[in-house]
Amino acid sequence: MRPFLKSFLVGMLGGMVGLVLLLPVVRKELIVSHHNPPMQGPSLRPVALRINVPPALATEGICDFSVAAARALPSVVSITVRYGHREEGRGDIFQWFRNPFFGPQEGKGSGVIYRSDGYVLTNNHVVEGAEEVWVTLQDNRSFPAEVVGTYAPADLAVLKIDATDLPVLPLADSDAARVGAWVLAVGNPLELGATVTAGIISAKGRDIDIIEDNYAIESFIQTDAVVNPGNSGGALVDVEGRLLGINTAIATSTGFYEGYSFAIPVNLAKKIADDIIAWGSYQRGFLGINITELDDELAERLGLDVTRGVVVTGVVPGSAAEDAGIQLNDVIVAVDGKPVTSAPALLEYVGRARIGQTLHLTLDRHGKKHQIAVVLRGIE
Repeated sequence: MRPFLKSFLVGMLGGMVGLVLLLPVVRKELIVSHHNPPMQGPSLRPVALRINVPPALATEGICDFSVAAARALPSVVSITVRYGHREEGRGDIFQWFRNPFFGPQEGKGSGVIYRSDGYVLTNNHVVEGAEEVWVTLQDNRSFPAEVVGTYAPADLAVLKIDATDLPVLPLADSDAARVGAWVLAVGNPLELGATVTAGIISAKGRDIDIIEDNYAIESFIQTDAVVNPGNSGGALVDVEGRLLGINTAIATSTGFYEGYSFAIPVNLAKKIADDIIAWGSYQRGFLGINITELDDELAERLGLDVTRGVVVTGVVPGSAAEDAGIQLNDVIVAVDGKPVTSAPALLEYVGRARIGQTLHLTLDRHGKKHQIAVVLRGIE
């Protein structure tokens, strides 16, 4: 686990208010300036109010997220988990998350209603090891929850409660989400109850090495929305109130929000959740390769004229990749016609495909392009 992320897996909740809390020095300056007397001179005041803001936008409520928040809040739940006992000698980040403020027998998290007939999404680390799981809706009704299934390598879990006609958010297309777009994080941080914060998408396809599993799928949506303990499993939504991701982690050295948070893209979460609901487990397809990202130095060493893509560093014997003819040092530059620019993006794309599905890979092999069809297989 990287040093700056050695702490805790938590669900996210982001806010514009958090933007002024990122650095103590900035916050201090803002507080001091709040008490300073206003600048004098009629010519300065209009400029200060209008700088870089077109007059039309200043009156249209361009940053009013109340509609999206109203749509999202009823679909986000609070999750309480209870444990029979703590494992002796275990002091990892998951244990801290479960009990940052509560006694050693209880933990808190968030979840998102996925289907109106009682299916709820949350993070695996929220419910892992729990003997009891309770889901509390926004209207304060509480239900015991069954853990239908989990997939730890993607940190996702599906719960089921005995309720119907529950409010459900429409799903966004996380592939179409743009860096710089506004988003809301909705969850239950620090025992505060349902809370909404806002931020922007800072990056996509982010791998932060926080899931310690050989089969980990990390292709997070990174935002600067405020997220704290208790928000794991909550909703990341777009400005139209559509579910964009499941808030999962923060980059922190203290255990609390320090500027960056991460969410599982909804396109990946949907595939995993649908499989768990239908089959009881995630039906994941594999290419059967080891990969690393291409950079300028590696491209020069391999004699390539491309600098973006994913390099095949190993091919599993008897795998789908070997049968399709993929070779060591092949560079995957596209899949199904879509550019592949990072290893996390490729892992996510393959993770959303079905066992038996054919993927069409574009390879750069010693400077020549090759088209290869690969039929995905499960783990035998």
